[in-house]
Amino acid sequence: MFAATEKDPPMPTEILMPALSPTMEEGKLSKWLKSVGDDVAAGDVIAEIETDKATMEVEAVDEGRLGKILVEEGTEGVAVNTPIAILLAEGESEADIAAPSTPKGSAVHGGEPADDVADAAGARRGTPAGAAGTPDVTRAEVEAPDDTSQAAITRAGPGPTGSLSADAPRAPAAPRSGPAPAEMPDEQPEEPDVPKGTEMVQMTVREALRDAMAEEMRRDGDVFLMGEEVAEYEGAYKVSQGLLAEFGAKRVIDTPITEHGFTGVGVGAAFAGLKPVVEFMTFNFAMQAIDQIINSAAKTHYMSGGFIKCQIVFRGPNGAAARVAAQHSQDYSAWYAHVPGHRVIQPYSAMDAKGLLKAAIRDPNPVIFLENEILYGQTFEVPANSDFVLPIGKAKVEKKGRDVTIVSFGIGMTYAMKAAAELAGMGIDAEVVNLRTLRPLDIDTVIRSVRKTNRLVTVEEAFPTCSISSEIGYQVMEKAFDHLDAPVLRVTGKDVPMPYAANLEKLALPSVAEVIDAVKAVTYRT
Repeated sequence: MFAATEKDPPMPTEILMPALSPTMEEGKLSKWLKSVGDDVAAGDVIAEIETDKATMEVEAVDEGRLGKILVEEGTEGVAVNTPIAILLAEGESEADIAAPSTPKGSAVHGGEPADDVADAAGARRGTPAGAAGTPDVTRAEVEAPDDTSQAAITRAGPGPTGSLSADAPRAPAAPRSGPAPAEMPDEQPEEPDVPKGTEMVQMTVREALRDAMAEEMRRDGDVFLMGEEVAEYEGAYKVSQGLLAEFGAKRVIDTPITEHGFTGVGVGAAFAGLKPVVEFMTFNFAMQAIDQIINSAAKTHYMSGGFIKCQIVFRGPNGAAARVAAQHSQDYSAWYAHVPGHRVIQPYSAMDAKGLLKAAIRDPNPVIFLENEILYGQTFEVPANSDFVLPIGKAKVEKKGRDVTIVSFGIGMTYAMKAAAELAGMGIDAEVVNLRTLRPLDIDTVIRSVRKTNRLVTVEEAFPTCSISSEIGYQVMEKAFDHLDAPVLRVTGKDVPMPYAANLEKLALPSVAEVIDAVKAVTYRT
């Protein structure tokens, strides 16, 4: 990347030591790939520059002839914006070369010393990434010169998308023009989910879901449950235990095995002002009803100009269970999160399940509530409060840390939390963010964490293509690019239909080891 300061003829163009990232103060000019007198065309690789993270190739944008090399190859500690060579345009000669007009440490433009810029940009250097007290650096504080950001393209060499080798780490690319990162404090006082001193009880996720429905049905006579085997059998996974006995067959309704049919009945009831909770035995079966969910429930309020409301919850297990093969193992999180007009929730703990299901039943919008069969029997602490409700659209920092951010949701949190515990024994302090809601996505909590740790790994069981991880990675790049010290890595299910064989199913799903490997890669640990 060249920062070329244009001079009035016959003054040649100075090539300045580029800033490959906002935090770079100096680097090593490791090799010249062009010699004095060589012609330079746009796109030619002219030099290699080393930082503490990688070796970068530097491509020229301007054309001309290399008139003089001011910094010899192998020179270390070359400050950003130091003139390193002279480029002669057509009609210029060596006789036109004068002493460099931009001395080491001076600014490229604006008349302010580059050392001041480097001090601001490099304030984090010397402090472990994410350590307490790390100051923020944004484009507003450290603006890369316009001519620097447009003069070349830096490359770290070929490699698979979303992958990073700990043996060959890549430094972040230079800042580009675009929207500035979101401005927010790195540390905000977190509002606890429950007030201090609240009595807590142990409860499985299954019990939390049942209690949430029971409490809301007692609170509001318009709430009712419908679905296959929810009444007499008390739910395929026993989530509706005791509800038929308490509320009767008019409010706990067994339906025929026809998802398209009973989902349409539920949507019609919501249009009429009732508040159905529609249970799917699995969201894989809900594909039979996806037209009712997407085209009727999610869009009618908008298409009616706000006249017709649809207060409804679609809930049930989502994603892989155990040896139920490709047709019964799909994670629909990204499918539903893609569509405007409804909310999408994917809880992890019993507290998430209870507080968010109660919020979903009260919400005036359609809500997709994605549970997981494997989590139903897991036990967590839940407030002993019948009116405990969590806000929709608010992520939770399950574990604070300073070295790397791990973001997940639903059953993916089991991998994230186990990995964080093992990483602590390796001296890596991971912060774990539980998204809880996928639409709306609480990206602000993720950004705040990344601004502190400077590294991000996402974890989910779904396929990698067009995943929730893909969306998080893009938004972090858009809003916190200058704070990343490594590429965002994602740990997902493999991009294959789910095998039936147990050994292959295990390989198709993420693992704690894969999360640990990804964290080691972004923290440059071996």
